[in-house]
Formats: sequence, C-alpha cells, structure tokens
Amino acid sequence: MPDRVALDGRKLRDFGIGTYIRNILVELHKLDSDTEYVVLCRSRDLQTLRDLVPRFRLVVEDAAPYSVGEQVRIPYRLMREGVSLVHEPHYVLPPITRCRSVVTIHDCIHLMFPQYLPNRLGYYYARGSMWSATHQADRVLTVSEASKRDILHFFDIPEERVKVVYNAIDERFFTPPDAATTDRVRQRYQLEHPFVLYVGNIKPHKNIERLIAAFSKIRADGPAGLKLIIIGDEVSKYPSLRQMVHRHQIDKHVRFLGFQPQETLASFYRLASAFVFPSLYEGFGLPPLEAMACGTPVVTSSVSSLPEVAGDAAILVDPYDVDAIASGIHRAITDPAVRADLAVRGPARARQFSWAEAVAQIHAVYREVLAR
Repeated sequence: MPDRVALDGRKLRDFGIGTYIRNILVELHKLDSDTEYVVLCRSRDLQTLRDLVPRFRLVVEDAAPYSVGEQVRIPYRLMREGVSLVHEPHYVLPPITRCRSVVTIHDCIHLMFPQYLPNRLGYYYARGSMWSATHQADRVLTVSEASKRDILHFFDIPEERVKVVYNAIDERFFTPPDAATTDRVRQRYQLEHPFVLYVGNIKPHKNIERLIAAFSKIRADGPAGLKLIIIGDEVSKYPSLRQMVHRHQIDKHVRFLGFQPQETLASFYRLASAFVFPSLYEGFGLPPLEAMACGTPVVTSSVSSLPEVAGDAAILVDPYDVDAIASGIHRAITDPAVRADLAVRGPARARQFSWAEAVAQIHAVYREVLAR
C-alpha cells in the first residue's frame, strides 16, 4: 500500500502562506505520482484545487484556523483518511495528531513583536502552538537561516530537526506582460507620473509609517510628480497611515490600492521607478524578490532575513532610520549607474530561488520521515 501524505490547504487564499501551499501542491503533482496525496481544503477552494492538482484527493474541512474546532477535526480527518504523514504549512499542529508530521514555521513575528498582536491571549496562543509544534513534529521546516535562528532561540529543540528550505517566486514574474496588459494597467490606475511602489500587507511591522515619512523627504528632490503607491489590503484597519499622509501634507501624492492579482502586480513592478520594502521583520520576504525578477531597483531592510534573500541585488537600509530609507529611495530613483546595476543583479538573484528545487527538498524530508 503506498504512503498517504496530507497537506493542510485551508489557508490557500492567504497572502504569503497561500503562495507557499499552492506552489508545494503544484510541484508535488509534477514530482511524485507514486504517493497518495490528500489535501484538506475549504469547500470554496474545491474547483481551484481540482484544476491545480487533479490527481490529489480533496477532503473538505471548513474548521476555522486558530479555532478550538480544528484541534479535534483535523486529527479526525487524518485518521479517517488513513494518513501516514501530515504537513502543516503554518505553526498549528493539533497535539492529538497521531500520524507522523512535518510543520513549517515561517517566522516568529508574534514572539518578536508581541505588541502588534490584538491582546496577550494572542501571544500565549502563538507561543503555545509553536512550542507544541516544534516539540511534536518529526521535522520543522522554515524559510530562511534568520528564521531558523529565531526558532532555536525561542524553543529548546535540536538544531538538526530544523531544516531551511527557501521560498521562491512564480516564474511568470520573469516574463514581461504584453504591452496591451501594461497599457491597460497604466490607464486604469492613471500612472502618468513616476512612482515608488510598496506591495504586501500593511501590518505595523511592515513599517509603512516610516516609508511615508521617508517619501515625504525625497518627493521634492525626485522626478517631477513622483508618487508613492501602496498595494495592500485592510487599510481601514490602520487609520494611522492616512493620518501620517495628512500630517506630511502629501495626500495628493500617496495612493492606497487594495489587493491586486498577480498579472496586474507584474505590470506595477515593471512600471515603478523603485520598489521599497522597509519591513522590520520577515521570515523570507517574497515581494522584494518579485520586484527583482522584474528588473526594478529594490530598497529593503538590512535586518532579519531580507539581506539573506536580497544578497547584493538591492539597496539595504536601516528600517528604523527615516533618513536612511529616504536616502536609499533617492539613490534608486535618481542614480543611473545604480539603477542599471540593480536591473542586472535583480533578475539574476531571483533566479537562484526555485519552487521546483524547494519542493524537491520538502519531498525528501517527507521520504526521510516516512522511512523512520
């Protein structure tokens, strides 16, 4: 009887983890036709997954993430399906899970910045769930050496149980959109002026307030009509961002756009004068790599995993220093030599990260755990 491996795909629509889940499934479908794969998924994602991985068995499980229900229902599903190994792509592994397990912990953001959680209960839940997962799982995966150091710092587990497997980006970012698509994006969003771009969620650790302050410093010295475009959802949850824009009197020069599909993002990256990602903490950080693949000059933080990911293909700045962020942006949009250099280095650096290679490593971990 072949091994049966399950992957929890309930967070398929999440911004970062959804990308992780989707690419693992797609590459496993190409790589392994001998193992029986089971995907736990929400009912609304059934058709999407049927198109992505037609050979895999899809099991509907609508238990909400971080709920009491998932602590019982996920182990029950795994037992009923006769699963040999489960891969939880986030840090929640129900303690009563009886099969072998692999868990991915992308970062320790909740432990590094507990002040950004809604309450202390959130902190204790995250810490308890991570402690349980790191001590229960047969192997722990993470997405950068920086995240591995954080996991080992917070949890007393053997270093050899934690394996780093880097993320990657969608191959489509390397191919320029056709001219009609780019023109459509330019016209729809009225991108007549040069602009600096940010893409990602806008939670406090993303450091958007300092980005806005830095932009206000360089706007007058940059190209005429320079704008800042922030692509990220749930702006209404963080009114301080609009207040910051108003305080610097740059309301006409900063635009907040919601979620954008991948095809549209590729055009935004290529139309931008520079991409800026001044995050205080990242487990990996996909958006800078996506911008690099598009040949766009990138300014990003000199902390956490971002130097590890960006290498020498981006301008690294102190994210706590508004003047440093402003200086980095100014170089990226006004220095022709820097722009030309990054346009070459960026795509070359992005090419070093591959989902096919990443999933081959994850698949090898599955085989290792199942062979025990």
